[in-house]
Amino acid sequence: MKKVLIFYASYGGGHLNAAKSIYECMLNCYQNIDVELIDCMKYVNKTIEKVTTAAYREAAKKAPWVWGKIYNDSQKGPLAHLSSRSNKIMAIKLLKLLREKNPSLIVSTHPFGSQMCSYLKRKGKIQSKIATIMTDFAPHDQWLVGHDFTDFYFVAHQKMKDYLIYKNIPEDKIFVTGIPLSNRFLQKYNRKEILNEFNLQDNIKNILFFGGGEFGLGKTRTFEIFESFVKSSSNMQIIAIAGKNEKMKLAFEKIVDENNAKKNVRVLEFTNKVPELMSISDLVVTKPGGMTTTESLASNLPMIIINPIPGQEEENAEFLEEKGIAIWIKKNSDVTQILTDLFSNSHKLEEMKENTKLLAKPNSTKDICDILLKDL
Repeated sequence: MKKVLIFYASYGGGHLNAAKSIYECMLNCYQNIDVELIDCMKYVNKTIEKVTTAAYREAAKKAPWVWGKIYNDSQKGPLAHLSSRSNKIMAIKLLKLLREKNPSLIVSTHPFGSQMCSYLKRKGKIQSKIATIMTDFAPHDQWLVGHDFTDFYFVAHQKMKDYLIYKNIPEDKIFVTGIPLSNRFLQKYNRKEILNEFNLQDNIKNILFFGGGEFGLGKTRTFEIFESFVKSSSNMQIIAIAGKNEKMKLAFEKIVDENNAKKNVRVLEFTNKVPELMSISDLVVTKPGGMTTTESLASNLPMIIINPIPGQEEENAEFLEEKGIAIWIKKNSDVTQILTDLFSNSHKLEEMKENTKLLAKPNSTKDICDILLKDL
């Protein structure tokens, strides 16, 4: 029986969700595979993991420009060198786990896992195959550290593959599969049952509005944008998800009350029915994280992008706008005019929806697993 380890790190939920999708697919769809899911940073040092993930969340929430600077500076120069050097030191701790588990294959959805394992492989400490799954729509050179000892790269689209080739990574190592996602986004749902469950009308456009979740990123601007949607909701209905953020939920409800819009707006707390809600929606308003973008594309949903974190999310936003899939509402954008232009042009939304099909890779998870396990 072949042993597979899947490493992730808890800097944002996307790395974990991608890892879970691969784990569940390998567990349920293949025989003679012993697969295990591990937070590699937590294993290496719980204190460092706790401090650094908390720092990431606080920077993203309260000072996103700080995170953007860290993201850009870690591409090259002293900060990039420090990051790589730190991962080499932490790799020694990870070696204990790898010797105990003796995996044939290591899959990583975060660059730290790939860096540590490629370093150990370069030193001759492990012989495992190493696969890196890049979980954004824009490349970053931290993913490429140790690429000479990485056997597989899985990327979201052709432009990323071209960049990796430009960085001297052999073409036969790079696979344009898309980012792995839960098979729940591939299922067929009964539209009427979902509409009834959430007390929604039929024969009207549904706008799925993500408020930023637990941390409420860019909340002031989010409320302004939400109110613009509410004021334009006479011919559509809005499903607003506040997640675990009670203050955001109350603020959404206040806006709905002030605009007498209860008939056309539903405000929800945390829900595990996102695939179902996406299946009945015509447009999603969201931050452009790698996983949310992948899920929206798989659901053929055009996007309105709000509050991208400087760094990878802004790069994602630029790419999606360039491909005609998304409209990015920026700091000084006239939201009302954007919505008027979008909803008064019956063809615009359909064009954006058609464009999602050019990038959507709904079978990404199975394709990645097939490539990896065929090699084993």
